[in-house]
Amino acid sequence: MADRLVHIVDDAEVLADAGDLTLVCVLTGFLDAGKSAELAAGHLADLSDGGKVVATFDVDSLHDYRARRPPMTFVRDHYTDYEAPRLVVRALRDTGGTPYLLLAGPEPDIRWEAFARAVREVIEHFGVSRVVGLGAVPMAVPHTRPIAITPHANRPELVPGESPWQGELRVPASAQALLEIRLGEWGHDALGFVAHIPHYLAQMEYPQAALVLLEHLEIGARLTIDLADLRESAEITEAEVDRYLSQNVEVGDVVRGLEQQYDSFREAEAAGTSLLAGDEPLPTGEEIGSAFEAFLADLEDQGDPKDTDDPGWDGR
Repeated sequence: MADRLVHIVDDAEVLADAGDLTLVCVLTGFLDAGKSAELAAGHLADLSDGGKVVATFDVDSLHDYRARRPPMTFVRDHYTDYEAPRLVVRALRDTGGTPYLLLAGPEPDIRWEAFARAVREVIEHFGVSRVVGLGAVPMAVPHTRPIAITPHANRPELVPGESPWQGELRVPASAQALLEIRLGEWGHDALGFVAHIPHYLAQMEYPQAALVLLEHLEIGARLTIDLADLRESAEITEAEVDRYLSQNVEVGDVVRGLEQQYDSFREAEAAGTSLLAGDEPLPTGEEIGSAFEAFLADLEDQGDPKDTDDPGWDGR
């Protein structure tokens, strides 16, 4: 049951001045292309020096270790450490001092309904006004165009902005999406934002999308967030990708094909004629796959220009 999955720390001092309290939800794994949501959550935690943990979930009851094996370190003839997965709620403050909560960690592999009930317990214990989820999915879009966002909510009046989707879609479920549905059934407001990540960049860290997600979070959660460091990381990554494309004509051709398809779609949409692009051929999956296998391998070989001795926030 819920009381077996979550342990709540009753820390009234941390949330003493909390009125209109937001819970930001980031479940990494499935709904986290480009590690965009994870980067966003890490940035939020770093701004508050990690904050204070006010609730912890029993990961052993939710995690499939064989499907997602945590990392360990082996030195010569012995194991030195084990990075256990953690799913916790932290009390943080925005730039203006407004308190909010951050639920972050790996998406539960099992017991989604029980997990939703446990989150409900946290929400009702702390008097949360709204839950805002952040996520990212890979899409056939070029990185040279603005990052699109799909907003969603469990009540129509909560949806912030226009959705790019006009029809009905059948998509794979996620624990985060189910949580939004269940919270609506229980009378709790929940909304969220999903960033569209260029599929050829979905396996690398993509701070550009994390930046856009947090810009939308500021609106949806009524928070003020310092984005300077994240914006700098995004500029560095963008320069690295552009540098590689300028040196690899074949990969650049694939991106130009996506640009043409994207622009045709937008032009048709603006004209109100057809939401389908014209007859321009979209690069095939085989073309994209072969071109960007080399692309990602080359970026990994070069290393991350932002690497330092500081391992950064690890979700703990």
